[in-house]
Amino acid sequence: MTIRVAVVDDHDMFAQSVARVLRDEEDIEVVGVAESAAAGLRLVEELAPDVVVIDFRLPDADGIVTTKHILAARPGTRVLMLSGSGENNTVADAIRAGCCGFLTKDRAVKELVRAVRIAQAGQAYLAPETLVSLLPRLDRAYRRLGDDLTTREREVLHLVATGLTNHDIAAELGLSTNTVRNHVQNVLTKLGAHSKLQAAAVARAEGLLDQHD
Repeated sequence: MTIRVAVVDDHDMFAQSVARVLRDEEDIEVVGVAESAAAGLRLVEELAPDVVVIDFRLPDADGIVTTKHILAARPGTRVLMLSGSGENNTVADAIRAGCCGFLTKDRAVKELVRAVRIAQAGQAYLAPETLVSLLPRLDRAYRRLGDDLTTREREVLHLVATGLTNHDIAAELGLSTNTVRNHVQNVLTKLGAHSKLQAAAVARAEGLLDQHD
């Protein structure tokens, strides 16, 4: 089966080099090369490639945002991210956005063909050294927000979301106001919120209040 690939990169010489390497493979067809996020998205919507090879930095949007748009438009598309940097933050952001693989540009030409085939097969591709350095961060990143809340903190969060004051929550749960204040602070910290209002909004967005119910 022919793998249809689109390349999105604003560095023309590099993009053409990548396209040339891919075209040399009998089982790969390069359906188009785009030099911007907007052009890349149009290409994906019009030609529905199997795999998109996209640069992390584009002139009109970064590759992370563009990847999200691509997957929203064509959910079955496999996206490989290219970057001049292999920093863990960049790799983690790419994976969270839905990329199935990540390559630094100094390795791209040598490994890209293999990565494209792996992506088309529905698997993920990361260089071994990238994976080793990234694993601890991914473990933290994929924990669901609020998973580390205690049962008591969930109770407090539920009452916070109903608009009760610390004093009212203390009376409801039979706790001291100071104890409730400490629970509230723990909840804010674990949800990354700066206020009770924001904590309630985060809890609703993450379905934590539904879980409580």
